[in-house]
Amino acid sequence: MQLKGVYAPTITPFNEDESINYSALEKVIDYGLQNGLAGLVPGGTTGEVYALTDAERLDLFMFFMDYAGKRTTLIAGTNSGATRDVIRYSQAAEKMGYHALMVAVPPYSRPSQRELLAHYMAVAENVSIPIVLYNFPWRAGTEVGYEVLDGLTRFSHVIGIKEASGEMARVYEMRLRYSDRYQIICGSDDQALDYFLWGSASWIGGVASCAPAQHAAVLNAASSGDYALARREMENLLPLLRSMESGGYTQKAKLGCELLGLCSSLPRRPLLPLEAAERAEFVKIFNAI
Repeated sequence: MQLKGVYAPTITPFNEDESINYSALEKVIDYGLQNGLAGLVPGGTTGEVYALTDAERLDLFMFFMDYAGKRTTLIAGTNSGATRDVIRYSQAAEKMGYHALMVAVPPYSRPSQRELLAHYMAVAENVSIPIVLYNFPWRAGTEVGYEVLDGLTRFSHVIGIKEASGEMARVYEMRLRYSDRYQIICGSDDQALDYFLWGSASWIGGVASCAPAQHAAVLNAASSGDYALARREMENLLPLLRSMESGGYTQKAKLGCELLGLCSSLPRRPLLPLEAAERAEFVKIFNAI
């Protein structure tokens, strides 16, 4: 499976009582697919997966498959704190017909490289659909190191890694060590153009829920070899990406969707809505892209 294009870890719209607003989610999905997304990733951090119940996660997986599975590529975010739960979510997504999985480092436990390799091997041994690893050490506390990547080369369905470390040196090293064995997927949004210059063909970005066309414009220009245009498109998008990374990422992704008339920006606690000044600053930046 070759991933090409922009994939959005889709937000989860909520009602005032924090229940999932599925009618609003339909609008978010439709808007993204109509504006250049190559696929959707339910179950990601931007979708507030950490705050969902077990039943809600599985219901969301099924909803995405029923509503969009015949129209686009679906990648299930199946991360959890215990290996057995990651396997369970992954097997459920495979049974539903998902095209691939995205599996991050388990939160909080900070496994060693030996333990992380054993974790990923257990997942890979229990599913047959493509797996994308997710390296985000700032959030997980543990890096997907080369010991892990070396050990997973024998699993042909471990196809790539969403790299969100912010360290371009890792991209260079992975290209040198593994050549084309692993697809390197952009997960460091403000470095996207650098990734594409080094051969990445895909981007999994949380901001793509509210700015899909702008993301696609950068990647499409780079993929066609027009790096001058890609740079102009990236310069247009960069203020928004930098704002997102400065704090309140999930709330801002949802606020962007609210400004598009798609859904409410209400997060689920412990997250709270943006304060007035932060909201006003984001609105100004968003309306300028």
